[in-house]
Amino acid sequence: MTAAYVVRTAEDPADREACFTVRKEVFVREQGVPEDIEYDVHDADAVHVLAVRDDGMPLGTGRLLFGEAAAAKNGGDPSVGSLGRLAVTREARGLGVGAALVRAIEDAARAHDLTAVDLHAQTHALGFYERLGYEAYGPEFPDAGIPHRSMRRPL
Repeated sequence: MTAAYVVRTAEDPADREACFTVRKEVFVREQGVPEDIEYDVHDADAVHVLAVRDDGMPLGTGRLLFGEAAAAKNGGDPSVGSLGRLAVTREARGLGVGAALVRAIEDAARAHDLTAVDLHAQTHALGFYERLGYEAYGPEFPDAGIPHRSMRRPL
């Protein structure tokens, strides 16, 4: 597989559908997350980012929550965004897609005048986020039956 791809904000319904397709493949099929909890009310207002191969194949996605939706996940601070639903397809892993998606979400957070980005990382992914400047805090907790830790990076 070629490593040529672009990361962009999902602007139209086709882009959003590509984001949801990647999430279904990674979270629902691979990780066994129940489909009824994978998609939520926050999807409508979130900023979604999408990595797409040159031939149009979606490779990864992630979303940024801000305002009240983010504050509900980060302890009540409306100046902190919430990165979530970061997913990269199996065939695209190791190409830098995940890091590019995180940076695109951070750019979107800056565009919304946020001061930091919070996330809930699956514990196996802590090292990935630490390499991108995130620091874990608080105890481990289950989400969809998968162990997670909260992490934050100031912008």
